[in-house]
Amino acid sequence: MQRIPAQNPDGTPAMPTKSSRAQRWVAQGKAQWVKTNLRIKVVRLKAEPSGRNTQPIVVGVDPGKLYSGIAVQSAQATLFQSHLELPYPRVRERMDHRRMLRRSRRSRRINRELPFQLRNHRQKRFNNRKQQKVPPSIRANRDLEFRVVQELSQLFPIATIGYEKVRADVDLTSGRKGAKSGQGFSPVMVGQAYAIEKMEQIAPVYTRYGWQQDGNGTAQLRSALGLKKSQDKAEQIPQTHAVDGIALACGYFIEYRPFHRKRSHGYLWFGEVKLTSAPFVVIKRPPISRRQLHLMVPRKKGLRRKYGGTVTRHGFRKGDLVRAEMAGRVSVGYVSGDTTRQVSVSEFTWKRIGQFSAAKVELLYRATGILVSCPQRLSVSGAFNPAA
Repeated sequence: MQRIPAQNPDGTPAMPTKSSRAQRWVAQGKAQWVKTNLRIKVVRLKAEPSGRNTQPIVVGVDPGKLYSGIAVQSAQATLFQSHLELPYPRVRERMDHRRMLRRSRRSRRINRELPFQLRNHRQKRFNNRKQQKVPPSIRANRDLEFRVVQELSQLFPIATIGYEKVRADVDLTSGRKGAKSGQGFSPVMVGQAYAIEKMEQIAPVYTRYGWQQDGNGTAQLRSALGLKKSQDKAEQIPQTHAVDGIALACGYFIEYRPFHRKRSHGYLWFGEVKLTSAPFVVIKRPPISRRQLHLMVPRKKGLRRKYGGTVTRHGFRKGDLVRAEMAGRVSVGYVSGDTTRQVSVSEFTWKRIGQFSAAKVELLYRATGILVSCPQRLSVSGAFNPAA
């Protein structure tokens, strides 16, 4: 049975409820629908409930370099699935571009007619080159994951967070991954401590390794639950990365541990969890250029026009979800630019739908810094009961 998030009258998360029950509450005037940044339906009660007791709800986070998976799971149902497109490539490209702009500005202010010692070279004022910060591209990845989990914490009473750690060990003699005799490197390893520290601001965090062979690794949990994983990492379906998030979350409810009996001993699965259909969304950052000082290439007479930013001339912001009409055709998309009289509207993929008159564009959702595809109800149904 599909469940949707519910909130108390003060906006704090309550236990999810059945969709039919939420619709009945709204029809009877006991609750109302509220908008969320993740574009999933949420019902908020108007009167104080009889109690605020909650059951454990766990978030599973499968971090990656280009894509991540996040899922929300309780013992009775799967509540949410998501596929994150991480901003790693775009941030790296823009950092290179920013570096080039900065060097060109500094080179222009140098008077090359003076002797080298008298030129206006900027010297370091103190030694702050310790190289202990998380690289911007990696930090952007981890911040997007944290942002999504933070939004989920406002919809579900999260008890704990399951986070997959990465350790890319490589055998130095054979080059084979997975061996413990050498030391390897993966970009996903960078910033793990930073990500876990951020997640702990929301709820306690437990970690798993994907390669663990004690039964509690992500791969073995996924296999025990009967979940299949797609090999195409860019494919926007739950079987790509969301299934790993589900497996990590289910690791809170089931465990592979030893048993000892009078005439036998070994390992068995303990616990029970149910997998059901749940909303599946794709989340990414809008590809909006930040406000730059100027363009790199000047126009005639050395003039450089403004570039970037999110503000338009018509009261909209880039990334706003709007409803636009032109010649009787209605389109829903995101604001991606503007002209003197028109507003550019684009799809979730940021491909432009068209340019619409500003008077015929209606705001639906204000920009939140993330783009969320329309939710789909996709199933990973099943149940794990070792006693069956």
